[in-house]
Amino acid sequence: MKNKKDIPNGGSAKPTARRSKRARTAGGKKLDPEVLASAEQQALQGLKERTEEGHLKAGRMPPSQSEGRMSGAKRTVDDAIRDVSPVTEDEKLLQQTGPRIDFTRTDPWRVLRIMGEFIEGFDTLAAIEKGVTIFGSARIGPDDPHYDAAVETARLLAEAGFAIITGAGPGIMEAGNKGAQLGGARSIGCNIELPFEQGANPYVDTLVNFRYFFVRKTMFIKYSVAFIIFPGGFGTLDELFEALTLIQTGKIYRFPVILFGRYYWAGLLRWLQARVLSEGKISEGDLDLMLVTDDPAEAVQAIVSAYKSIGKTAGEQYDSNADKNRNGKR
Repeated sequence: MKNKKDIPNGGSAKPTARRSKRARTAGGKKLDPEVLASAEQQALQGLKERTEEGHLKAGRMPPSQSEGRMSGAKRTVDDAIRDVSPVTEDEKLLQQTGPRIDFTRTDPWRVLRIMGEFIEGFDTLAAIEKGVTIFGSARIGPDDPHYDAAVETARLLAEAGFAIITGAGPGIMEAGNKGAQLGGARSIGCNIELPFEQGANPYVDTLVNFRYFFVRKTMFIKYSVAFIIFPGGFGTLDELFEALTLIQTGKIYRFPVILFGRYYWAGLLRWLQARVLSEGKISEGDLDLMLVTDDPAEAVQAIVSAYKSIGKTAGEQYDSNADKNRNGKR
């Protein structure tokens, strides 16, 4: 018989099952390279399927399933700067025969192409003064209530003089561009290179293609005065928290971030309040950076009000200076 002192904490001597402390994925699987590789493949396949589903629900053949090219963005996967065998600098300089490792395969060339991508985006979108970017799932079809809500929201914004910017794909993105056309505003799509062809929806009238996510995200922020976040996945969440971080750190201001769909976002907001806020990871005011609504008119009014408040300060000063310059005054 064991003495009490032999039993930790004076507890029962009956053996109990120990909970494994090994790291696991959020889905409950043991974390190892094979699981991670499998998850990455499944994630990419899932993205492809959701994108195709969005096109199919809209009555179109997905570009990734068709041999011909759809109108809009063309898939261009750049293999020229990938998978280069390591060589010494002397070998690069003195190489005379065989396939050459040219400058277009190097990081300095990538920097130039990144710069070129910024220039193309700035040049194409320079005239946009009042843009609103609409984010959301690519798999939502025209029969989904959020699709109709996105169309109506974009239409009301367009009639109020705002250009509409999306990621150019199907689903909520398509709904936003459709609403822009219905409202008579500029309908902009910022497409991203993917391992499969995403294609641009037919309601985009200004299309810009990007290879780099961070360049594309810069365009969303630079030419928008507000974000509307409809239900979506990781990409949508990425844009949501990107905007909130920029506001929190003072990089942008008076920039409404509107979560559309109270029921969809309720769980995330409860977690932010119950866990993140309660542990002091964010401040109470951070939660007020987001407006939650189910009403297109309410979303539009919030954006219009925020834009007018900018106009009374920096925006008004900018317009005044622009008028003086046009009149040849200093």
